[in-house]
Amino acid sequence: MTVTTPATRNMITDYYDVIASAVRRCGAVPGDAPGTPGFAPGFDLPELTPAVREFYAAATVGWSPLGHYGGHDLTMLDLTANPGTRTTKTFASLVIVGRAVEHIRRTGERLCIVTPTSGNKGVALRDSVARAYAAGLVTPEQLSIVVLAPAATRHKFRHDALAADPATRAVNPLLRYTGADPEGVKALGRAFVDEYAGTVHDKHGVTLWYTLDLRNYLVADAARAAFEADVSPATGARWHAHAVSSAFGLLGYNLGRDVLEAAGDADPADRPGFLLVQHLGTPDMVLSLRHGSFERRDCPAYTLDESRGVWTQDADLRFPAVTDDPAEVLDPTFYTHRPVTSTAMNALIERHGGDGVVVSRRECVRRYPAARQWLANAGLSLPDDPERLREWSILMALTGVCNAVDRGLVPAGYEIVVHGTGSYCDDFRVAEADAEVSTLADVVAAVLDQR
Repeated sequence: MTVTTPATRNMITDYYDVIASAVRRCGAVPGDAPGTPGFAPGFDLPELTPAVREFYAAATVGWSPLGHYGGHDLTMLDLTANPGTRTTKTFASLVIVGRAVEHIRRTGERLCIVTPTSGNKGVALRDSVARAYAAGLVTPEQLSIVVLAPAATRHKFRHDALAADPATRAVNPLLRYTGADPEGVKALGRAFVDEYAGTVHDKHGVTLWYTLDLRNYLVADAARAAFEADVSPATGARWHAHAVSSAFGLLGYNLGRDVLEAAGDADPADRPGFLLVQHLGTPDMVLSLRHGSFERRDCPAYTLDESRGVWTQDADLRFPAVTDDPAEVLDPTFYTHRPVTSTAMNALIERHGGDGVVVSRRECVRRYPAARQWLANAGLSLPDDPERLREWSILMALTGVCNAVDRGLVPAGYEIVVHGTGSYCDDFRVAEADAEVSTLADVVAAVLDQR
C-alpha cells in the first residue's frame, strides 16, 4: 500500500489575511453592547505572537489523493487533524475564541460563550477555550463557556482539559438536554441569553455571547478556498462533496472563493460544483434542492421487504435504495430541519453545478472496506469495525460520492474533492455532563449557581 504524504498548512495562521478579507466581504460587524442579548465582539483577531501561534497550532489542514472511482479522481480535504476534536469545527471555534481573547485584551471585559450544539461544535469550542488557557492568553475568570447538547450526542463529548480540572469545570459547564426534540437546544440556549444577559452582566460582571451566528463560521471556512488555491487550484472540472446539516462549510468555502476572485487570485469560471450528502433523519437540504420544499412528502415511498427485514425503493436515485428505517438517524450530528441556508446553497448549485444525495447506514457499511482503504492511502484511519464509529461524516460523504457516481449524477471526468469534516471512534473517555436540563429554570440553576 502506498501512503501519500498530504500537502498541509495551518488554515488560520497561513491565511489570516483571507479570514480578515472574508469578514469585510460578508459585512460582519460587532453586535450589541455588553450585557445585552445581541452582544457579539468585533471580528478583530489577536496579533500572531508566539503564544497566539501556539493557540492556533491545532488548525492543521491536509490535501491528498484518495484513489479513483468510476472514472473520477477522488481527493481528500482533511479537516480532522486536531486530536482534541477530529472535526472541522476546530477552525471556526479557534477563530471565535481568538475574537473573544482580543475583545478581552482590549476592553478588560469578562465573557461567557453560550452555545447550543449537536455535539462537535461544543467539543471544539471547549477544546479552543482550553487551548487559550494553556497558551496563557486568558484565564477562566476572563473567559468561560456553557455548552448545551442533546442527550442523543452524549457519546461525542470527550473528557477534556476543562472537565479534568475542578476549577475550570465549575465555570465551563456541559449541560445535557433531555427534551424530546434535539433541536430544542437552540431555543433553550437563545432563551437563556435573552432572559439573563442583563442579570449576569449586572450581578456577576460577565457578558454572555450567544455564538450561533452563520458569520461566525463562514469567515473561518473561507480559508478552505485559500488552501485549495494554494495547493491544488480548481480547473473547472471539479465537484466538492460534503456531508451537511446546514452546509456552513460550503457557504464559507464560497465566501473564500468570492474573496479570491475579487482579488484576481481565482477564476470565476473555475468555481467547482457541489454535492450535498445527508441522511434520512434530516434530508431537508436535498429535498429543498430537488423539490423547492422541505416537505417530507417529497421523499420516496419505501416498501418493507419482509424476507430481508429492510425497506427498499427504486423511484428516486438521490435516496437510499435500501435502509433499516425510512426515518433513520445515521448520525445525530446532522439534526437541523428547514435550514435557512438552503436558499443560498440552492442558488450556488444552480449557478455552478452539483446535486444532492441521501445515504443510509446500510449503504455506508457496504462501502466501508473501500472507504477504509482510500483513507489509509491518505494516511487516515478508520477502525476495523464500523460499529466503533462515533462520527460518520467522512464515511457519509464518501458513500454519497460513490452512490452519485454509480447513479450517473456526476459529470464524466470530474475530480471530486471530499471535505473530510469529521471522523472518530470509541477511543476516548466520554465526558459526564455537569447537569441535565430541560427547562430554562434548569439552565439558570446549573449556570448561575456556579457564579
